[in-house]
Amino acid sequence: MDARSNGVQSKKSRLRVWFVRVCSSIVLYTCIVQLVAVGELWHPRLLSTLSNRITTITYFSILHPDQSIPLPASPPPPPPPPRIYKSHGYLKVSCNGGLNQMRAAICDMVAIARLLNLTLVVPELDKTSFWSDPSNFGDIFDVRHFLDSLRDEVKIIKRLPKRNRRVAAQVHVMAPVSWSNETYYLEQILPLFNKYNVIHFNKTDARLANNGLSLDLQKLRCRVNYQALKFAPHIEALGNKLVQILKKRGSFVALHLRYEMDMLAFSGCTHGCMDKEAEQLKLMSFLGSDVKDENLRNECMILISIQITDWKSEDLSDFMVPIVYAYPWWREKEIISEEKRLQGLCPLTPEEAALVLQALGFQEDTQIYIASGEIYGSNRRLAALRAAFPGIVKKEMLLDPGDLQQFQNHSSQMAALDFMVSVASDVFIPTYDGNMAKLVEGHRRYLGFRKTITLDRKLLVRLLDLHQNKTLSWEDFSAAVQLAHVKKVVHPGRRTFILEKPKEEEYFYANPHECICNGTICDVPWPNNSRQPGVAKFQ
Repeated sequence: MDARSNGVQSKKSRLRVWFVRVCSSIVLYTCIVQLVAVGELWHPRLLSTLSNRITTITYFSILHPDQSIPLPASPPPPPPPPRIYKSHGYLKVSCNGGLNQMRAAICDMVAIARLLNLTLVVPELDKTSFWSDPSNFGDIFDVRHFLDSLRDEVKIIKRLPKRNRRVAAQVHVMAPVSWSNETYYLEQILPLFNKYNVIHFNKTDARLANNGLSLDLQKLRCRVNYQALKFAPHIEALGNKLVQILKKRGSFVALHLRYEMDMLAFSGCTHGCMDKEAEQLKLMSFLGSDVKDENLRNECMILISIQITDWKSEDLSDFMVPIVYAYPWWREKEIISEEKRLQGLCPLTPEEAALVLQALGFQEDTQIYIASGEIYGSNRRLAALRAAFPGIVKKEMLLDPGDLQQFQNHSSQMAALDFMVSVASDVFIPTYDGNMAKLVEGHRRYLGFRKTITLDRKLLVRLLDLHQNKTLSWEDFSAAVQLAHVKKVVHPGRRTFILEKPKEEEYFYANPHECICNGTICDVPWPNNSRQPGVAKFQ
């Protein structure tokens, strides 16, 4: 009887111990959850300390002068305290276009979210355009830095709460009107949040005006662009490595040679191409005649596969495959390439760029980095440029194949490397005024007006034709090119404003004067009109 009683008591004792352990585990788990919540509220990096320490050990942004001893990057400053405000709803955005078009759009969307007191969801990047880059936001930009650095302005979350994702009726999908001001967003967009909890902008390019906005909003756009949008660590590391390799070899020019298949096809520019190349480009140019500007072109997706294997055929239609249009109103248009070229609306060819660089006074031994994707015509079209400047390099020539392996088929990540090199170059020269050219120009202004030469293509093509048909001697051609570009070296100045023509006025991100014009620096005439052009001015 005593043995049975002892057995029962022992069993109860074990159950009691088991119960205490379960309760203790539940209490401990609850405490951990609470600590995490409090930590995120007061110091979001509390749980990422270990990650930051590992990053500090494994990733270096500064190199010792002998280029062999890495110095650890300084620890990031603590994030600012969060701004406390009542959010009117969630803003979800899907960016469209290439890397730099999306970069500008992200800056605009943050400013809009701040203006309307919204909660911004980390933007989605374009995966369906010509470039077909599958990269997500976090593959290109440092998400944690983006969230933390802007938390004193706007609340940004990685994804919509589950309850909002389940109710599709609460989401309103729309494209805001291009080049809109604060009044439009306050009077037309903000009231929509009375009906919808989530608004999804499915187009984001050029949706905020260049001018007429409050100073605080303009400065926020700059803060996002120049401080919050930091590239992801693997891009920063390789981009810095690329810059260090170039600087170790001496000063260098970054030439943004926008002579790529997509640009030539969309613009209809075929000058310098062989007939078979012009036909191939024509196959890709089935856009509506009203699609003229680069921003709108980048929205378009051409689902086309062209496989032309026998260039000897006189009729390329034998090799055409069915074309599927992304939009039903697309139609074939007739573009007269030479007319566009004479209007200055085509990128310079590699051969033209070589002559212009020589005319500006750049010497044969100048190190030139080609900041672009695959040049249309490849090495054949680069031959004249390489003959004039043997020091031409590309990232593929400077880096090991293994370094670029993870970047393959990720055009936006490749473009990010070119962006970093272009911003860091001693001289930046774009041959076409697309989005990258404009954003790099603005970035270099922000960093102290680093030398950027914007080419007058309309004048240049006329001078080039006169020189090539022997009407203009080399001496006169060179003098004319230099004289024409005295005021084309980027200098402090206020943005040009054209009433009711935002597409034609100076782009905010090319010249964000609100963020760089301290005192009267932008009001002083520059350069002195009496100053004569000289070789040293452009190098």
